[in-house]
Amino acid sequence: MSKQLFFPLGFLLICLLAGCATSKKATTRRSISAPPPRPTTKLPSAPKRTARINRLDDQQEKIISTARSFAGTPYRWGGTSRGGMDCSGLLMISFQEAGINLPRTSAEQSKFGRLVGLRDLRPGDLVFFATKSKHSKKVTHAGLVTEVRGKHNVQFIHASTKLGVVESNIFSDYYRRAFVKARRPF
Repeated sequence: MSKQLFFPLGFLLICLLAGCATSKKATTRRSISAPPPRPTTKLPSAPKRTARINRLDDQQEKIISTARSFAGTPYRWGGTSRGGMDCSGLLMISFQEAGINLPRTSAEQSKFGRLVGLRDLRPGDLVFFATKSKHSKKVTHAGLVTEVRGKHNVQFIHASTKLGVVESNIFSDYYRRAFVKARRPF
């Protein structure tokens, strides 16, 4: 090997080794100064709370199972059948099966029952949204809470104009922003 080629290769090798030693020292220092891992503790209250919240009486069970039986039904404005259904029609039919006469429109339904806070929702509660305008609080959409899975996961069934009858999380960005109020009809 020529002397001219040997010098740059040797210099390069020394730089690489020096770089590895420097990064090794830095890694060693970090691991020594890192605090010991904290023991993890489980919070048993969350699952118990959701289990208590999700307990249903026969009437609520019937309403929710009727609403879920329409899953996949296409959206149709003013519809109240398996051929097509709108959001307030889904609620009206589901409550009718349990012997409760709910008003026909989502605006009228939003006056039925007592007000409930967003953090206090339970299966069977009615939820209402303003979906037409960002600045309006006029109720234009309605749904039925089906399950509380956690603090930020509350499922509700509704008739979506694009997807038909589906269950969604009320804490998704879209529905959280559009939320107006909730009512407990029982």
